[in-house]
Amino acid sequence: MASACGILASRSKFLNKLVFFSNSRTLITSDIFNSSPRVFSYNVRYFSDGASLDGKHKLYSLDPIDHHESKFDKILIANRGEIACRIIKTCRQMGIKTVAIHSDVDSTALHVKMADEAYCLGPAPTSKSYLNVDAILDVIHKSSTQAVHPGYGFLSENMDFAQHLEKMGIVFIGPNWKSIHAMGDKIESKRIAAKAQVNTIPGFDGVVESPDECVKIAKDIGYPVMIKASAGGGGKGMRIAWNDQEAIEGFRFSSQEAKSSFGDDRLLVEKFVDNPRHIEIQVLCDKFGNGVYLNERECSIQRRNQKVIEEAPSTFVDENLRKAMGEQAVSLAQAVGYDSAGTVEFLVDSQKNFYFLEMNTRLQVEHPITECITGVDLVQQMIRVAKGHKLKIKQSDVGINGWSIESRVYAEDPYKNFGLPSVGRLYKYIEPLHLKNVRCDSGIQEGSEISIYYDPMICKLITYGPTRDAAIGTMINALDAYVIRGVSHNIPLLRDIMTESKFVKGDISTKYLYEVYPDGFSGKQLTETQLEHLASLCGCIFVRNETRSRHFLNQPLPPLESTLPTDWNLITEIGGKNVELLVSVKKQVFEVSVNGNQYTIPIDILLSAPVLETTIGGVPYTCQLIKQDGAGNLRIRFAGTTFKVRVLTEIAAEYERIMPKKPEKDVSKVVYAPMPGLLRSIACKVGDTVAEGQEVCVIEAMKMQNSLVIGTTGKVKTVHCKEGDEVKDDQIIIELE
Repeated sequence: MASACGILASRSKFLNKLVFFSNSRTLITSDIFNSSPRVFSYNVRYFSDGASLDGKHKLYSLDPIDHHESKFDKILIANRGEIACRIIKTCRQMGIKTVAIHSDVDSTALHVKMADEAYCLGPAPTSKSYLNVDAILDVIHKSSTQAVHPGYGFLSENMDFAQHLEKMGIVFIGPNWKSIHAMGDKIESKRIAAKAQVNTIPGFDGVVESPDECVKIAKDIGYPVMIKASAGGGGKGMRIAWNDQEAIEGFRFSSQEAKSSFGDDRLLVEKFVDNPRHIEIQVLCDKFGNGVYLNERECSIQRRNQKVIEEAPSTFVDENLRKAMGEQAVSLAQAVGYDSAGTVEFLVDSQKNFYFLEMNTRLQVEHPITECITGVDLVQQMIRVAKGHKLKIKQSDVGINGWSIESRVYAEDPYKNFGLPSVGRLYKYIEPLHLKNVRCDSGIQEGSEISIYYDPMICKLITYGPTRDAAIGTMINALDAYVIRGVSHNIPLLRDIMTESKFVKGDISTKYLYEVYPDGFSGKQLTETQLEHLASLCGCIFVRNETRSRHFLNQPLPPLESTLPTDWNLITEIGGKNVELLVSVKKQVFEVSVNGNQYTIPIDILLSAPVLETTIGGVPYTCQLIKQDGAGNLRIRFAGTTFKVRVLTEIAAEYERIMPKKPEKDVSKVVYAPMPGLLRSIACKVGDTVAEGQEVCVIEAMKMQNSLVIGTTGKVKTVHCKEGDEVKDDQIIIELE
């Protein structure tokens, strides 16, 4: 852990700056469109710098930073969020000053606070901020920056941007623009790969011009096919088609998403390799023709072609396959004169045949797991190579030391199609950095806002261990102890995967989520014993809360001896199931009787603690009591999933039974927004007759387009929104009569 950075703001009458007195760094905050100064208040925060995982062993050990080597004085990070913070941490260790850029809504973002200087580019939309090349070039000039690191996404694979920098004499910390051009177009990259004798997927070697042509090509190749953006990446602009109708729809949505995300709506079609693994090879090359591969990453667990969990190495790859894929990856990189860190992605079938998918000419989101098992700081190596240094690492130096897993923690609802975006403010946020062998690459902190404008990633949670089982065990503990309040998040899904039998065995493919959860994710399915444990814990929490609220004030752990009963007959309702239990209060423990089983729970339950660590019948649990009220309603995170639990005394349960039931609403005649987003199109108007299953509107959130259909046939009564409106989660858009 790096030491805390105490920050004190000072405003000068003549100079627009904030001074970091702890390290004499200056944060320039003038808006390039507005010269008026800004002053922010800062909180003390500890940053995990990734230099070590357990406080003893250095993570980046294969080629440590050489402070005698020549280096850049100042680097601008043309990005935001966690990757900007990640780059700043390595720059700090190398003794390089950093410049941050930001939109107006990111003015108090973490990467802005961490950098030595920061400049506002403009409004929130990416076209006016993080993709605004002219504004960024202006900042480069004003800040006297020597080099630019683009991170991933945004301008990281933009050939024109790299060329602009070259003309200005500014170093682009990434591959040369010719390599970006060669690999950035999926059509051209397949041709180059074939010439370099890299295995490629059968497909159409050209741009698809229309839906009809898309159908014809798909039939020639043979369904299923993958329709994807030529200039795409990150799962955007990609659709699988199994028939003509899906090919037409795939062409439409992929081209729209591609235009929105990349400004390029060209598409290609290729054979979809059914039930494959998605395995990628990390390569590292310098400007002198040297290149190495840093083993593989298993990235098969995906939803909507976007990765969810990655690990390194892969349980499926043996030494021969690793060598063959690695050598082809390096061969491809050298064929285009590649000179930075990059990733060559492959699809691998059950017979270990592998096919080139694409090359990402940038730092990959999941790069930390490679760093964990190889000891190589990829950001440091990118900066060294860009400065003109040779690689010190040879292929024989690269080994596999242990196992690492990355869980992408997103602000999204995993119960809706494995994750539809969620927005809001993080009113409580605690990363599990107290655990050994845990790394959190995040760009947010308590109080941060998750908006509709950018990717909903909260953090990349990385764990490391000598074995895969150890890395999984640490990941389970880290997910249980991760406190996030204010937005929905996908920790329940991530946590459930960690204990799912197919994942534990390493039996995964790109279809994993849809095979394991064919009806969608519905939360942790508790065993009978786990249900009893949860019911017992909630009963004890109810008793402690009742005792505390009735008799004791201003005592952190009030004694439970009182005039209140020592035996409590309770009924808990969990997911529609009623569990009866008897809670007996003893001196040091609660004794709980449920379904003929006896469990003991320590009496020192801290109801105010964000994380509750206890044992139930000797079994350890890390839980989170999110909310409780005086009526016995609890929201508790148990085994990763948040459960709504009701705890009632016998008499309260009797009254409950005779209460009238609230009738359920008929929602088939209403279209709700399943997530916050932008209403791209509306396909009906008041008075129209629509059929069940008909598309009535399209919502775009985080650059992904989602088609909404009506649940029944009828006449449109009201259209509450218009095209271009921003809608909230569960907002009514269309109603039928």
